[in-house]
Amino acid sequence: MNHTFYNNFKLGVLGGGQLGRMLIQEAINYNISVSILESSPDCPCGDICNEFTQGDLMDFNNVYNFGKQVDLVTIEIENVNLDALEKLEKEGRTVYPQTKVLKIVQDKGLQKQFYKDNGIPTSNFQLLNENTDLNQFSESFPKVQKLRKFGYDGKGVCILRSKEDISKGFSAPSLLEDMVDFEKEIAVIVARNPRGEVKHYEPVEMEFNPDANLVEFLYSPADISDDVAKKAIKIATDLIEKLDMVGLLAIEMFVLKNGDVLVNEIAPRPHNSGHHSIEASLTSQYEQHLRAILNMPLGSTKNIASAVMINILGEAGYEGDAIYEGLDEVVALEGVNIHLYGKSKTKPFRKMGHVTIVGEDIEETKKKALFVKSTLKVKA
Repeated sequence: MNHTFYNNFKLGVLGGGQLGRMLIQEAINYNISVSILESSPDCPCGDICNEFTQGDLMDFNNVYNFGKQVDLVTIEIENVNLDALEKLEKEGRTVYPQTKVLKIVQDKGLQKQFYKDNGIPTSNFQLLNENTDLNQFSESFPKVQKLRKFGYDGKGVCILRSKEDISKGFSAPSLLEDMVDFEKEIAVIVARNPRGEVKHYEPVEMEFNPDANLVEFLYSPADISDDVAKKAIKIATDLIEKLDMVGLLAIEMFVLKNGDVLVNEIAPRPHNSGHHSIEASLTSQYEQHLRAILNMPLGSTKNIASAVMINILGEAGYEGDAIYEGLDEVVALEGVNIHLYGKSKTKPFRKMGHVTIVGEDIEETKKKALFVKSTLKVKA
């Protein structure tokens, strides 16, 4: 098959954050010109993309006019104007992931309903309107309340353990889920191209920072049984096929103490849980995303090393021009790979970069990861 994208092909990406930055780094290998739409020119993609357009991702005209100038539109964040993308699709433009998928993903209520309707295992839930009195559910606390729209990285999530927490709850359209007594949190990334070819990455294990509700450590491979891994991979494959989605889908899941696996949330794009694949897999998640949306054969997802990934977060108590402490000590270690996101300003818990440590032995790799965690600091 001849691919026109080797010459004069414009890929349009909605969003200019770190995921877009790493996507550009892979696109360069295929001579793909990348255009970015983002509200701030000071974003991680601003100085490395081929064309930069400043604009609001939720504005119809900004998204529609941007989409008319490129050959294919993709995303690195899902909060974008869907009416504009739908119009572009009707006019014959290619949008991956498709607007029908983004509609489901943008609304956590529609997400949960989709799981229920399609036999995808997930926790019990109720959909709430903006005036729902949370007191009526207090007998069944603890519960987790999530805003249906615009939540990310732990924002828009409230844990209701007792009646005293109700005052912290949201008075907006939301979702009320049973709190899951899980043993581990894992993620599986799966890709699908327009030909219907599907490939999955092996499950990874995630450890969250309790203060920021962000992934602090990611372990590959996950420390789970073969049976649990098979369940997780089947769920991920079923999901991308039932969504009829083209692109890359990250599925965050809970592993229960009895070995059951439940879907928590999904993201239809490269994801924090796949950063390690740049060094630890034969095909990185970013190249796989490009292969999927460009209808190329999908790459091998085989692991070539054990890996631990750490998010580099801005230190609490510091805000301003970023200063990186401990970089030399960390880089001196074998198997340590630094990825800084080009963000000049730091603030508490802001994602400033990530580090992937690869090695043959996962326990030895974890020891290095703890050293990196305690040594590399982003201050101001």
